[in-house]
Amino acid sequence: MFETLEARPADGILALMQMYHDDPRETKIDLGVGVYKDANGLTPVMRAVKAAEHKLWETQDTKVYTGLAGDPAFADALFDLVLDGAVPRETVAAVATPGGTGAVRQAFELVRLARPDARVFVSDPTWPNHISILGYLGMNIERYRYFDEATRAVDFDGMMSDLKTAKAGDVVLLHGCCHNPTGANLNATEWQAVINVLLETGAVPMIDIAYQGFGDGLKEDALATRLVAASVPECLIAASCSKNFGIYRERTGLLMAISQDAGARKLNQDTLAFLNRQNYSFPPDHGARLVTMILNDEALRADWQAELEEVRQNMLGLRQQLAEELRRISGSDRFGFLAQHRGMFSRLGTSPDKVAAMREKNGIYMVADSRMNIAGLNARTIPILAKAIIEAGV
Repeated sequence: MFETLEARPADGILALMQMYHDDPRETKIDLGVGVYKDANGLTPVMRAVKAAEHKLWETQDTKVYTGLAGDPAFADALFDLVLDGAVPRETVAAVATPGGTGAVRQAFELVRLARPDARVFVSDPTWPNHISILGYLGMNIERYRYFDEATRAVDFDGMMSDLKTAKAGDVVLLHGCCHNPTGANLNATEWQAVINVLLETGAVPMIDIAYQGFGDGLKEDALATRLVAASVPECLIAASCSKNFGIYRERTGLLMAISQDAGARKLNQDTLAFLNRQNYSFPPDHGARLVTMILNDEALRADWQAELEEVRQNMLGLRQQLAEELRRISGSDRFGFLAQHRGMFSRLGTSPDKVAAMREKNGIYMVADSRMNIAGLNARTIPILAKAIIEAGV
């Protein structure tokens, strides 16, 4: 039986992690894996998470299943965090999922169940797992232009031209904030134009929001998602708590299906619960319960928001320092885009050959498409990276 299995393409980021691990150089720099790191290279447990875990340990008296959709209090808490009443709560069906990836997978499963022939429009580039999951499910993928390699900004004209080819029943996958892998984001005017195209074509938006609070702030990073959800007849939102709560391994996410027709909520909710049952039955609860406790406790929430803001400001500072160092040694402003990008990632817009040259000569590990994790830097490594970028002729 098993002899019929075929080898699958290796995950590029996981392979990069192994290469970094095997590199003996003390000066090596890991800019590949997508996790936040502090100045010491650690991914700490947030203060509010530790406090909530201690409280949970003292008070929790059962580990019984919560239900196919997870704890309703978690869905309510995430609804408030992401949407803040942008749409009526009774229009939103929601299920807890194993991380943002689980939410994305269940959203695609829902689309396939509702419209087997739907085309899913994804940005070029996008998070590689979007493409991988869609391909595995045998769904129709359409790429829309997004990143201009010359300007390192959004190719908005190309994006709009491509999205206008969508039709009713198609799905347009959008990054709510902090675009992965480019770091380049739409402005408010451009978001409104995208909404207008969605309304004209009848395509359904699906928003993947995995980095709320990492870009311009908790509220600011959710504004586009709220505007889209309030403007269209139907919408899907896949939300992750991995980054902004720092609970990566707890696999905490939520999928929301929104319909302006409040009468559709029960069918949507039942369908999402059915899909959970077919996949993993009851979603994990530990991370979801911690998030719920933090968001519903005034003191814990204030401490969480304060630490999240420290994380955000640190990444903005690293961006600015790198852009300034590159300006200093190159005598050029061509790297100013790094300070304009938001979130953990930026894409340099250079060739795989130059990325490989920096890895081999300088021990700098970034994804072959030149996506780098800004949070992997610190004051010591910024000059090393900047020098390598210039020497490689980026």
